[in-house]
Amino acid sequence: MTALGVVYGDIGTSPLYAIHECFKGEHGVPVTHENVLGVLSLIFWSLTIVISIKYLVYVMRADNRGEGGILALMALATSRGGTRRSTWVVVLLGLFGAALLYGDGMITPAISVLGATEGLEVATPAFSHFIAPITIVILIGLFMFQKRGTAGVGAIFGPVTLVWFILLSVLGIVHIVHQPKVLLALSPLHGALFLLHNHINGFLVLGAVFLVATGG
Repeated sequence: MTALGVVYGDIGTSPLYAIHECFKGEHGVPVTHENVLGVLSLIFWSLTIVISIKYLVYVMRADNRGEGGILALMALATSRGGTRRSTWVVVLLGLFGAALLYGDGMITPAISVLGATEGLEVATPAFSHFIAPITIVILIGLFMFQKRGTAGVGAIFGPVTLVWFILLSVLGIVHIVHQPKVLLALSPLHGALFLLHNHINGFLVLGAVFLVATGG
């Protein structure tokens, strides 16, 4: 339950703002039957490939005496010898990867909370001007609460996240029953056709699709 509140909360919000960016972002595509199936197919297979295959099959097996992370792997790579130039290349790649990790750690909480609060705008447009202030207040409260430590945060947000996931499951099942054709998006063919039909714009949408993995 603690891990659910600390680690997995982003998974329930990442697809929300990712789908929003795919259709309403700067490079968003029109909301058509084909585009919806294409985007959902790309999201499903991105999660499957990045999380279930890349991380679980390959990345989780890469460690340095039980230690993981980009810097631990960098140390392992440099300890195998090699030229001075190759060592510097590995070090620079390791620092670049660490910088990406810090960037993701900074942007993910802000976008996750923003994606969740944007649901108020769906309920009623009257909240549209309060989305950003509400997000800022929530983030300040969360960072102030972090001083209680991981156990304290997980104890509070674990049950909340569990209720959130149950709610998402119920809403998802209800809508799937109403529109069972959405399950066609499980076929990678729709994702491939989406990229072929939308050309460069479809490629740019991949940047928004990848947001689903930021919380994974």
